[in-house]
Amino acid sequence: MPPPFKPVALSFSAINQKANFTTRKAPIMASQDHILTLSCPDKAGIVHSVTGVLAKQGLTVLDLQQFSDPDLKKFFMRVHFGHADSTSQLQAPFGDLAKDLEMDYQIVPKAHKPRVMIMVSKIGHCLNDLLFRQKTGQLNIEIPLIVSNHPEFEGLAKSYGVAFHHLPVTKDTKAEQESRILDLIKEQDIDLVVLARYMQIISPRLCAEMSGRIINIHHSFLPSFKGAKPYHQAYDRGVKIIGATAHFVTADLDEGPIIEQRVARVDHSMSPKELLDEGSNVETQVLAAAVKWWAEKRVFLNGHKTVVFN
Repeated sequence: MPPPFKPVALSFSAINQKANFTTRKAPIMASQDHILTLSCPDKAGIVHSVTGVLAKQGLTVLDLQQFSDPDLKKFFMRVHFGHADSTSQLQAPFGDLAKDLEMDYQIVPKAHKPRVMIMVSKIGHCLNDLLFRQKTGQLNIEIPLIVSNHPEFEGLAKSYGVAFHHLPVTKDTKAEQESRILDLIKEQDIDLVVLARYMQIISPRLCAEMSGRIINIHHSFLPSFKGAKPYHQAYDRGVKIIGATAHFVTADLDEGPIIEQRVARVDHSMSPKELLDEGSNVETQVLAAAVKWWAEKRVFLNGHKTVVFN
């Protein structure tokens, strides 16, 4: 998967791996826990080879999760290891192993906080929830800025000490606005963009530039009820459950790989407004879970799907 953050000295990418942005080095501190994530073509002996490298360096595996996709013949693994006086000694053995296995991998400090840009329009419950969770330590991320095409949430951003950028958008200025967004991403070393009810379609250019690094919350249990008013669609169909979907953003609207989905039961007596209120609670939970798992290196892209170790 295209890594949002890569410690240059401690990572190797196979020939087919492409990075769209120059990424910064992570401060590698002694005696820290670290997270190793990897993906490669599936074959026998991968777990043995990887854990063998760690064991030879005197490192302790604290948690290991793995998945073999039987259809795509691809292997995914997340390893939490600790008790490292130094991690520089991993560069050579993992470089050799990555070449042998055609493996893409990352090693990052477990305590590392990805830098997240939140984008929002006029509906603020997801924004408010993410800010609160970050402030209270429930999300191990940094939120250096908020971008909006409307000015409504400047005061909320200020109350949390977060920079607010009001970037209005029209049909004629959309390309210019997205160029400014890309500038902010580079200037602020942004690892992840979260669309917290940002009601603008992201252009194919921005999707390509940030592939695997934009998460959207859709207020519907995809693939049902796409578009702007899913709760009204659900009401018209008399559904008995409503839901929300967090997914990666692609050029195909609401078609990106799904990270998390949850539902709530409803009944015939509920109005569209009541469905919306109930759905808003689900949206905040789903988006927060997706951001948390992404920040903890638990989410892997796997074609049109994801692998999530939660």
